[in-house]
Amino acid sequence: MTAYFIRRLLLMIPTFIGITFVVFFTMRAAPGGPIEQARQAKMAQMQQQGGAGGGASATAGQPDGEEALTPGEEARLMKEYGISDNILADYGRWIANVVRLDFGESNIYGIDVLKLIISKMPISIFFGLISMFVIYAVCIPLGLMKAIKHRGFFDNASSLLVYFGYAIPGYALGALLVVFVASNWQLLPLGGFVSENFASLSFGARVVDLIKHAILPMCCYLIGSFAFMTMLMKNQLMEQMSADYVRTALAKGVSYKRAIFRHALDNSLIPIATTFGNQISLLVGGSFLIESIFNIDGIGMLGFTSILSKDYTVVMGVLAISATLQLLGNILSDLCVAAVDPRVKFG
Repeated sequence: MTAYFIRRLLLMIPTFIGITFVVFFTMRAAPGGPIEQARQAKMAQMQQQGGAGGGASATAGQPDGEEALTPGEEARLMKEYGISDNILADYGRWIANVVRLDFGESNIYGIDVLKLIISKMPISIFFGLISMFVIYAVCIPLGLMKAIKHRGFFDNASSLLVYFGYAIPGYALGALLVVFVASNWQLLPLGGFVSENFASLSFGARVVDLIKHAILPMCCYLIGSFAFMTMLMKNQLMEQMSADYVRTALAKGVSYKRAIFRHALDNSLIPIATTFGNQISLLVGGSFLIESIFNIDGIGMLGFTSILSKDYTVVMGVLAISATLQLLGNILSDLCVAAVDPRVKFG
C-alpha cells in the first residue's frame, strides 16, 4: 500500500503541470492582460490631461493602444509580470516560483498573492467545515432511517425535501432567500460575513451576529450535497440489505438490527468514504456564485473577481492551491476506503 500511495503522490506532479499549463496558456491567449490594462490606464490619463487643455488639442495626436506605453515602460511591465514571447519559459519560471511558495504579486490589489489568498481562507474554511460536519452527521443517519423505513411515511415525507434539494441549485435558492427572507421579511441580514459593527460587539453578540449571517449561505451550501449524500446512503444500504450475505445472516438467526448495523452498514459506507476527500477542495474553494449573492469575501469571490479583472497572478495562485487540494483529496479518499473496507488492498 505504501508503494501505491507513493506512486499516487508522484503522479500528482504531471497532473498538476497539465492542469496549470492549460489555464496558464488560455489566460495568456485571452485579451485584456496586465500590459493591455496598463496601456488603457495611460491612454485614459493622457485623454484627461488633453481634455483639461481644452479644444482640439484634446483629441489631436492621441496615441493608439500600442503607442501609449513607451518601449521602456512596456519592457519594465513585462519583466515585472513575468511575460515574454516564450510562454514555455514563462510557465517554467512560474512553476519554479510556486515550488518556493512565491505566487507573485497581484496587479489589482498590489499585495503578495499568497498573503491575499490566506487572508480569504478563514471565511471559506468556516463554511466548508460546517458543511462537511452537517452533511456527514445528518445525511448518514437520515439515509439509514430512509432505507429502514422504505416506502413508509417517514421515507415519503423526507423524500419531498430531498427531491427539492435535487431540483433547485444552491445559487437559485440563495437568490430566493435574499429576496424573501432577507429583503421582504427582514428576518436575517442581506449579506456579508459579519455586521459592520462586529468589532464593537460583546462575545455573545458576536456569536449571534455570525450565526445570523451564516444561516442563509449555509442553506445554499448544503442543499445540493445534502440531497445527494442522503440518497447515496439510502440506496447503498438498501442494496446491501438485499445482498445474499445479509439474507444468510438473517436465516441463521441474526437479528434484523444486528444484520444492518454489523454487516450491511459497513459496506454501505464505502461509497460515502470515496466522497470525503473530494470535499477538501470545497473546504477552501467555496462557491463564487453563493459568495457573490451574499457578498461574502471568500476564496470563491476572490477567484471570480480576479478572472473578471484579468488578475492572472491571483487566478493562477487560486488554481494552484485548489488543484493541489483536489489531488490530495483523491488520495485521501483512497485512504478512507481502505480504512472502511479492510478487504481493499492497494498494490
